[in-house]
Amino acid sequence: MIIKHVKISLITVSFNSAHTIGDTIASVREQNYPNLEYIIIDGGSSDGTLTVIKQNSDVIDHAVSEQDDGIYDAMNKGINLASGEVIGFINSDDMLADSTVLQQIAEVLRQEEIDACYADLVYVQQTDRDKVIRYWRSSAFKLGLFGRGWSPPHPTFYVKKSVYEQFGGFSLDYKMGNDIELMLRFLERYQVKSLYVPKTWVKMRIGGVSNQSPGNIILQNKEIIKAAKNNGISFFVPLFVLGKIKDRLIQYLFK
Repeated sequence: MIIKHVKISLITVSFNSAHTIGDTIASVREQNYPNLEYIIIDGGSSDGTLTVIKQNSDVIDHAVSEQDDGIYDAMNKGINLASGEVIGFINSDDMLADSTVLQQIAEVLRQEEIDACYADLVYVQQTDRDKVIRYWRSSAFKLGLFGRGWSPPHPTFYVKKSVYEQFGGFSLDYKMGNDIELMLRFLERYQVKSLYVPKTWVKMRIGGVSNQSPGNIILQNKEIIKAAKNNGISFFVPLFVLGKIKDRLIQYLFK
């Protein structure tokens, strides 16, 4: 069966994002796909974020501002609020790459046999959204790829709500890499049917928390290895590390 008019629930998690969330919301406003539910979960911002959200209330279906237990707890709140057949996330300092992104996603996930889809992502300068620094080109999923340091870009990862209902949301048992744990759990452990779309769906500003210091990078990778073990997936650590290094070099060298 094909879902003709699939409803997409798009979630933004924010905290003190006044300088960037306006661009995020603008990229949602520009989408040419009408069957959209837009949800913002704010962690109790005090810098003007709530003013920007209020100014754009016409495009936002649900806005919540309250303390949470971190970004992944907030994402789970968004999942619980979502009423669409498909759920995706756009971070409060990221942007959808063009006005057709959600239309492309709907075309893929209206097919009953596809449970998830993802695409490519570009890292751009903080002050110049058109200046590409890195190009995260993904690939079709095959079993074992996570053990080689591979993962899809999470901001491009859209999943049917039924998958969350069956296999759960974001685990809060990890200090970092919770998004990769979720994708690993869905794709490697439960082998949900996914499709890679070789197009750019997201522009991400350079400088995310997990990449802000060597210590964070090391901690994130340790948590990913721990997540794999907890999901019954064997990792050969040297192969994982080499794969991560290779992928990072490719992102910088080939744009």
